[in-house]
Amino acid sequence: MKFFKFFILSITVFAVTGAAIHKFYASTTRIEYVPQEQSVQIITEMFTDDIQQALSERNLRDVHLDSKKQTQEDILLLQDYVFKKLIIFVNGTKQGYDYIGLQYDIDRVKLYLEITNVSSFEQVEIENKILFDAFEDQQNIIHVTTPESRRSLVLDKENPKGLLKF
Repeated sequence: MKFFKFFILSITVFAVTGAAIHKFYASTTRIEYVPQEQSVQIITEMFTDDIQQALSERNLRDVHLDSKKQTQEDILLLQDYVFKKLIIFVNGTKQGYDYIGLQYDIDRVKLYLEITNVSSFEQVEIENKILFDAFEDQQNIIHVTTPESRRSLVLDKENPKGLLKF
């Protein structure tokens, strides 16, 4: 009977601690077409500690975001990383985008980007490889909104691209 209680207790402790150790890796990117401004507005959001870890490993130095140790170089590394890992085609044409700014929200960082001079929005292809190099089970959730509809994609390491037609 003591063995049985010990066994049940061991399984319970393992299950509880195992669940606490496992972390969910995800980013969210919201893309909105605003026809009256002829722009595509993008907000990409990720956990600050995840992107810090990825940037630190990638650059072989400590990168600090949202702290007193943050430097302008750290912010530029973040911008460069996102610009390389997030690629957007509108109506079959690869788009460059402007960096608008960033914002910290508790444990997340949000980057604001914009594509200008977009007169029509029939389809969008998104390649989002943010954090795939750091976390095997990373998922990047994409929400695309136009005045008429909202569509979503979930991208992962095996399928980093998605196409939506409107």
